[in-house]
Amino acid sequence: MATHDVLVSIEPNFARRVQADWLTGVARITLEHEDIGDCQLSVAVTTDAEIHALNRRYAAEDGPTDVLAFSQEEGESFVAPPDQLRHLGDVIISLETAERQAADAGHDLDAEMAHLLAHGVLHLLGYDHAAPDEERQMRERERAVLAKAGIQAH
Repeated sequence: MATHDVLVSIEPNFARRVQADWLTGVARITLEHEDIGDCQLSVAVTTDAEIHALNRRYAAEDGPTDVLAFSQEEGESFVAPPDQLRHLGDVIISLETAERQAADAGHDLDAEMAHLLAHGVLHLLGYDHAAPDEERQMRERERAVLAKAGIQAH
């Protein structure tokens, strides 16, 4: 069985609204579904203000978003020591945006967070949704991951 080291950090004010263990489980389900070997990734749950700043700085978008994914495997290759786990990258989720989206869609926060995390992890693995066929493939994978996590996709 593969080692999937998931490092979760949650804005302290949000500690009662989302559980690190839950997010770790969803990330691991996504990695298992995609048959990814030993690896590590980071997940951060933050505020709209923080994700807005990241979105502006790294994506040239001036506003908050729900999820950002920063892959360590895009661009120039990074050579890690042979005894270290492959680091896929970082997924950043705005809890405030996730709460609004969950309320607007009429489902619970866990379902929204699971969807956003699976989406972000798939981005780290190279999936995109710029073209219709890419979007269809990514959505199918998201639905399969969510089903394994016991969540009906939206």
